Amino acid sequence: MADAAPTRSNQPQKRKFNEGKRHFKKNKKQKQATVKEGSNEEVLIADVRALLEKHSIGSKPEQSEEQVPPSQLPEPFTEYDLTIEELASTGDGLAVIPGTSQIAVVPFTAPGDKVTVKIIKHLTETNYTLTDFVKVLEPSTHRDDSLPKCGYFSKCSGCQFQFLPYQYQLDHKKSIVEKAYKNFCNLPAHMIPAIGDTIGSPLEYGYRTKLTPHFDGPPGGRRDRRQGVKAVFAEVPPIGFMLKGTRKTMDIEDCPIGTDAVRMGMKSERERVKVELDKYQRGATLLLRESTKRINKKDLPQDQQTNGGAAEEQPVEVQAAAPSSEAKNYIDEDRGDYIHRKTCVTDQNAVSTEYVDDFRFDNPAGSFFQNNNSILPSFTKYIRDNILPKDQPADAPKITNLIDAYSGSGLFTVTLSPLFKNSIGIDVADKSINFASTNAKLNNIPSTSARFLCGDANNIFAEIKFPAAETAVVIDPSRKGCDENFLGQLLQFGPERVCYVSCNVHTQARDVAVLVGGLAGVNDGKGLYEIESLRGFDFFPQTGHVEGVAFLRKKKAE
Repeated sequence: MADAAPTRSNQPQKRKFNEGKRHFKKNKKQKQATVKEGSNEEVLIADVRALLEKHSIGSKPEQSEEQVPPSQLPEPFTEYDLTIEELASTGDGLAVIPGTSQIAVVPFTAPGDKVTVKIIKHLTETNYTLTDFVKVLEPSTHRDDSLPKCGYFSKCSGCQFQFLPYQYQLDHKKSIVEKAYKNFCNLPAHMIPAIGDTIGSPLEYGYRTKLTPHFDGPPGGRRDRRQGVKAVFAEVPPIGFMLKGTRKTMDIEDCPIGTDAVRMGMKSERERVKVELDKYQRGATLLLRESTKRINKKDLPQDQQTNGGAAEEQPVEVQAAAPSSEAKNYIDEDRGDYIHRKTCVTDQNAVSTEYVDDFRFDNPAGSFFQNNNSILPSFTKYIRDNILPKDQPADAPKITNLIDAYSGSGLFTVTLSPLFKNSIGIDVADKSINFASTNAKLNNIPSTSARFLCGDANNIFAEIKFPAAETAVVIDPSRKGCDENFLGQLLQFGPERVCYVSCNVHTQARDVAVLVGGLAGVNDGKGLYEIESLRGFDFFPQTGHVEGVAFLRKKKAE
């Protein structure tokens, strides 16, 4: 799972360890040139070609010049009226430019919208035209312009779905998963089960526990540094996220998808940068990461226990329980027997704490951890409910072992460990393993039932002695998915069940096809699995991103 919207700076802060990547290093000898990476470009081209085929318009690159004479295409930077036909998996609207084999890509639109766009660039070799959204002439039935809660909507590069009702967003994200398995999974249709409904987030706004706004360095700063002159800001630069369709930074004072604690931190960090601006000679990416301290209400003063100590009901009294130095830098949430005191961490190397139900997770604040805490309880419950087979024959080996192959700080190892006798988490980063071990201890999981290994990418399962028939594996790679080396090792090991979690359902579909269809040179090229279920989880409401969960079961012996 990788971070999603808002778009990050092209000047990210460097990290000293690999935890945020969640991937195994690729074998340098492995050829990657022909592998579909599930990039926005690949996904968009697939949707463009499908729409052209729907209209019986050729989309092959070699046909484009004949079918699209330059004279038929609207001139760049002119305005043009179009009707949006469908929503691409990238989140943009698609419309056929009449009389051509070009598809206009229009941000911030919905199917049925009649809109005015500004033509930016024709890419005839891939049959699509980049445009800027100008205005709505006639809104579709799907559009509700009263819904956006952000003053930067349609300008900022993130949260492009704010004008769409939430159920429509969920339905669209189901279609993203469907199209991913149609376009990126080379399996017969009958081998792909019906896609389940996308599970929605309890919070549609105020859910994001991590934001990374940024600012650019002073104009001419590089030249000044080369000449030995200190680069100086003439004024406070814009601090925020990318302007849609550009590499320019927008000044953004508030981001409503952030949690209250993160939004509070954003305000204070903006003020700090203004005060300390002379300390910077370059641009920087700021870290805003929510951290939670759980306080038992029994530990509060007696007069605060009578009404539950809820921040909403007793803000003055609850905040008074904290040291005066903390009086204005935290948010309290009522969680039944507990108060969850939320603060914002801005130091990459500081430790942030998250709770998923009663499971506690400590992580370096700058590392990867899922950024929507509100959906994590239902997400981890879904995986717990499905990781073991429901129809296993009585005489079949019982699955008692778990391998978390991209363990990070141990989210799945910890939350699934009660179901298994033995659990092993594997990661290539020493620091990830150290924090995963700490999290196991924090959750009272004995080392005899859960342990963590720093794995060698070329021999991930070497130290694992579990019988394959008694083992389930969870994999949660980066957006690029699994490389061929890892998939081959997984097929050779052959666990009874596989749960594949992915922040990129397109590379997930590609990899699932290998596990089902087989890989040359491994098991005589035969696949070992069949797909049991597929569905999405909406970790990022208001955006075009969807988290995919696939469950695979071992094929029955013929």
